Amino acid sequence: MAELFEKQAKQYVDGRPSYPPQLFQFIASKTPSHHRAWDVATGNGQAAKSLAALYENVIATDASEKQLEFAEKISNVRYEYTPPTMSLAELEQIVAPQGTIDLVTIAQALHWFHLPTFYEQVKLVLKKPHGVIAAWRYDLPGFCDAVLDSILHQLYFFDLDPYWETKSRSVREKFLSFDFPFVPVDTDHTGPFEFVMETMMDLDSLFTYIRSLSAYQTAKEKGVEILREDVVEKFKLAWGEDGQKVARSPIYLRIGRVSD
Repeated sequence: MAELFEKQAKQYVDGRPSYPPQLFQFIASKTPSHHRAWDVATGNGQAAKSLAALYENVIATDASEKQLEFAEKISNVRYEYTPPTMSLAELEQIVAPQGTIDLVTIAQALHWFHLPTFYEQVKLVLKKPHGVIAAWRYDLPGFCDAVLDSILHQLYFFDLDPYWETKSRSVREKFLSFDFPFVPVDTDHTGPFEFVMETMMDLDSLFTYIRSLSAYQTAKEKGVEILREDVVEKFKLAWGEDGQKVARSPIYLRIGRVSD
């Protein structure tokens, strides 16, 4: 999985929108203690940075050393490279001892994991019974512009479709039906809870976002340029004279705690 994001690590930093603070405030409200959080598949530390403002210590791990190179250095965030598979002993050595984590987060990456193994690790390190896991994904941004959104939809769901990894495709189609063997925190279900991510984008930012997609990189490696001149021209005509537009992406959150 990690190799899919090595080559576009810089585009990922520049092109991905930031998660809303309301998302992290909601998640943090579900953990009685705010001593230690583990951000899994942290990438460039996008979620870890927000967690650092709410938790005393954050362990941010990723299987891509290149992505970690672009992570912002923060005093209470410890970045660690982790191999694609870890034994329980390695988990305790690299991440944290058993039963010491208040919160595990995994943003836009749950589909890459072998879930039974990952959930076993999560249940090992989380405090019992109040340790919380929060996993979320976000959808393609929309601009409330029928023509522009239609062009982006065509590119994402059709032009890029042959180049999506099976696991990437599944997160778009089945994320909410993923096995999630955790107990609701203080509601009668584990989600999805919905949030909206808003960011200002110019057209170059949108192109950078597209280039950060794993399917775009796969297509490029196969000699296929998705952002052909005619496609770029369509985007330019639809974008018009506006310098920036508001991009809105829905976020879907699953959240639960370990059982007593």
